This record gives sequence, C-alpha cells and structure tokens, in this order.
Amino acid sequence: MNAALSAAPLRLIIAAPRGFCAGVDRAIDIVELALKRYGPPVYVRHEIVHNRFVVDSLKAKGAIFVEELDEVPDGVPVIFSAHGVPKSVPAEATSRGLEWLDATCPLVSKVHRQAERQIEAGRHIVFIGHRGHPEVIGTLGQVPDGTITLVETVADVEALSFAEDAPLAFLTQTTLSVDDTAAVVAALRARYPQIAGPKAEDICYATSNRQAAVKQIAPDCDLVLVIGAPNSSNSVRLVEVAERCGTPARLVQRGSDIDPAWFAGVNTVGLTAGASAPEELVREVVGCIAAIRPLEEETVVTAEEKMVFKLPRQLMDAKA
Repeated sequence: MNAALSAAPLRLIIAAPRGFCAGVDRAIDIVELALKRYGPPVYVRHEIVHNRFVVDSLKAKGAIFVEELDEVPDGVPVIFSAHGVPKSVPAEATSRGLEWLDATCPLVSKVHRQAERQIEAGRHIVFIGHRGHPEVIGTLGQVPDGTITLVETVADVEALSFAEDAPLAFLTQTTLSVDDTAAVVAALRARYPQIAGPKAEDICYATSNRQAAVKQIAPDCDLVLVIGAPNSSNSVRLVEVAERCGTPARLVQRGSDIDPAWFAGVNTVGLTAGASAPEELVREVVGCIAAIRPLEEETVVTAEEKMVFKLPRQLMDAKA
C-alpha cells in the first residue's frame, strides 16, 4: 500500500484572508498593463513585490528588474515598486525624460504624505520600521535629512535623547508586527506624552488581518506553514505570530520547499500566505502536502477584504 495512503489523515486549516492584498494586486496589474500599453521591455526598479514566483512570471512577459535607475536606458518606461521610493528617484527619472509609473501601495503613499505634514508642522518624526527595508528607505527619503529618526525596538526608544518637550511625531512601516509595534508606540507615548501620532493605524489592513487569522488558527495547530519570501516583511511577521502562539512555524517559498519529515507526529497543520504570495502557490503547497498525507482541508475565515485601489491614469485605457 502507498505510504501516503496508509498514513493517518492530516487536518489542514487554511487561514483567510491570506495572500495577495489590494496593493500587490495593483502593483502587478501596473506591470502587466504597462507591458500591454508600451510593449516589452518595461523596466522595474527593484522587485515589484517580494515574491520570486511573481517576479519570474513578470520577467517571462518582458519585465526587466533593476536595482537603480542608471540601469534603465533612455526612452523606455520604468515602474517603481509597491514598497515606495525616496523622492529623489522620480525626480531623477523626470530629469532624464523617462516615462515613469508609480506602483507604490496607496497605504504606503499615505504614510509618505503624513511624514510631509508632520515636518511642515515643525515636528521631528520617529519612524518605527526595519532598517534597510525598501519601504523604510522610501519613507525616510520623503523628508529632509536629519528630520526623521528610525527605531526598531523598545530599547531603541529608551536610547532616544530628545528633550522631554520636543515637538515629535511617530509613524510606522505598514508591514510590522501589530503586537511589537504596539509595544514600541506605548514606550514612545510613555517617554514623550506630547508625541503626535497618526489618526488611524499605519499598519495596513492586510497585514493586520493576516496576523489576526494566524492568531485564530495557530493554537489549534501542531505546525503552521507560511508561504512567502525571506525578504517579505509581512510574511516573516506571520511566522513570528504563530510562534508566539506556541506553535512551530516555517516559512516556505513554494511546494518544493516542503519536507515530509515535518509532518511526523503532526495531526493538524495551519497554512497561510503573505501578502505577496499568489493563491497559485497556496494550491501548489496543498498539493505537495497531499502527496505526503491524505488531507482533511478546511478554511477559517476571520475577515472579508474588499479593498480595491485605482490604477495610475496613464494605464486606464490599457485596462479596457
């Protein structure tokens, strides 16, 4: 008898919402519609989203991914990634006469506008985020040097040396851990009670919803699998959320990463996907698990997402 068929059925709990968010959908649409309107090649500065499968799929259609604008030849369109870019990047593209399209997630753009308003109000910004992440680099590049300070942890807050009455504001990266960020914000407010904050949560709805879904399923699981890239902040946070629930968790990029040894002695597995991972990869991973053990699959829905973002005006005719 086939070993997979003789094994006890594995309960698979799939979290919802999972996978693509509205900002990622929009960014991928922008690349595909630009290819339709302009024809290949279309250049993209940085990975459009943090997922190798998505990037490779777009490469196959004619997108060329580069790290910096000086790798983009004259006379071709260039797209900026969903994570956002410093102001200097579109300024350079304009000075070169390049036609550029901004695929920055509108929720990241909202943080950029908030940063500008806080500087206009005379406040110094304390920005909560992960050093070196493209979204952080983009946000820091919205305001003059010396007007924003990056913190990652409560310890970083304790090391700040602003005067007690200094005019301050805080903002956050959109893909952080909800719980970790709450602790850092609490530390900021305790130390600087006058600090101004955003009217609404900067952590995006998709990040919050996916973390909440993992919190819901993880306590019932022996193992949680998160589909996402190692450089995807929101995906890595999902692994951390599961582990904080006391459940072992693993980050996988696609089905080929699955190790049958992981399922020894496991009765229930949770499955989710970061905001840059397509549903195609979810089904691929499910298929790979099913080849190891027979499955009893169920979905746990913790929120409904209906958010849709508008496309850049240059591409509205290509959408038709």
